[in-house]
Amino acid sequence: MRFSEFLADRLGHILLQLFCVALAALFLLVTGTQPGVLMILLLLLLMIFGVVQAVAFFGSRARIQELEDVMSGLDQKYLFTECVSTPKGLYERRLFELVRRAERDMVGAVSAAGTAQREYREYVERWVHEIKTPITAAGLICRKLEGDTRRRLEFELGQVEVHVERALFYARAESPERDCVIRQVNLGKVVTRTIESHRTLLIMGGVRLETEALEQVIYTDEKWAAFILGQLLQNAVRYRGEAPVITISAQSFKDQVQLTVRDNGIGIPAHELPRVFDRCFTGSNGRNRAGSTGMGLYLCKKLAGFLDLGLSLASEEGKGTTVVLTFPAKENLTKM
Repeated sequence: MRFSEFLADRLGHILLQLFCVALAALFLLVTGTQPGVLMILLLLLLMIFGVVQAVAFFGSRARIQELEDVMSGLDQKYLFTECVSTPKGLYERRLFELVRRAERDMVGAVSAAGTAQREYREYVERWVHEIKTPITAAGLICRKLEGDTRRRLEFELGQVEVHVERALFYARAESPERDCVIRQVNLGKVVTRTIESHRTLLIMGGVRLETEALEQVIYTDEKWAAFILGQLLQNAVRYRGEAPVITISAQSFKDQVQLTVRDNGIGIPAHELPRVFDRCFTGSNGRNRAGSTGMGLYLCKKLAGFLDLGLSLASEEGKGTTVVLTFPAKENLTKM
């Protein structure tokens, strides 16, 4: 707090006090007090007034600094009034009481919102697990069919399962530590599992798949890594060009493994690249091709952040897109 701020805050009181001093001096002068004596009294009063204001200023500044130090040292700022020293003066005590009441109401509201969010997330997770049963049953029924009808139904069921899986991971992304288990995983196994789960989508899209040097050891959650890779495959198929080809390759470095997913699709306009990981951003390609939600890459980025994965994307309109996933070495992991 600066002295000018202190004076501006107390300007009304200061002016009132000076006015009272002026009235008293005028009264003394009218009643016959000698001018010399009056000047001495005025100087004495002004000195006392100055000392009082200085003491008030330094006391207020010290108290504000003390409160700021307490606040800056707290991780949970809402506990501020519980951690400060005893309030000084009636005004400060009443003010802190009001703040405590507001804090209690805030904590109650946040707790209620957190409970509602947790219950909704748990409901979504239960619903996802329950809906998988009829999806699986429908898939088994499809096997009894023949020809193009079977392939189309399997494709549509696969799309339903993709959206259901995305809803599940969106719910889990709010508290990933509950479901994530990082361990040593074979990258080739993760890629094979993901390709198999998207087999119908790749066939219906007429995509040629190429893999290279995938026998690498990585440290991640296999299920989450497969979900991220699946989102990349879905985007590559959705935004494919003529004679679509997806290349999945890996490269090992000293303390990391980079997985590259490259396609020769329609690509992304340069001005949209900074926003591709934003929530619900579909871009011009998403608006032109039905089915885009703008959630796939957003979830990839969010989950990659928790898994300590590097995720970068480069694209050239009309030529294709390249996404690089960087898996860390075990000793560099911060979330185990």
